Amino acid sequence: MQQIVLFLDNSRCRLIGVADLDPALLQLPLFSSKVAAGFPSPADDAVEKALDLNELLIKRPAATFFVRVEGESMIGAGIHPNDILVVDRSLEPKPGRIIICALNGELAVKRLKAIGQQRMVLASENPDYPDIELEEEADLVIWGVVTNVIHALD
Repeated sequence: MQQIVLFLDNSRCRLIGVADLDPALLQLPLFSSKVAAGFPSPADDAVEKALDLNELLIKRPAATFFVRVEGESMIGAGIHPNDILVVDRSLEPKPGRIIICALNGELAVKRLKAIGQQRMVLASENPDYPDIELEEEADLVIWGVVTNVIHALD
């Protein structure tokens, strides 16, 4: 049995559930042939193996949580409203990575950027939203690094 903790963000982050799941229920068929994004190729229905979404999306279960996105500031990074982000607390928040943080008590998803040797910025990926330059007096808590985005197409 595997325990999964889910966090969703509806303007605030909150625990919505803890469940014991049978890993066999999470394994789905993975076909051995790839899908052409250009010209179509003949279909191949050979199943390579069972794919466990935990194995694919979660490298460190004890350090991983999920957050639902609100807002459009990260659309340029492929992160849309209502997407679910997979966040790993054990990864180092290096410049260039997308992070989940609490800035002055408000939860945000931004790209961490360095400006020069001493200054850091929480960067948006949408020109309609300004970047946030971090001041020394800012109350910043980095919760983790985004590793994957779960994005519905409808």
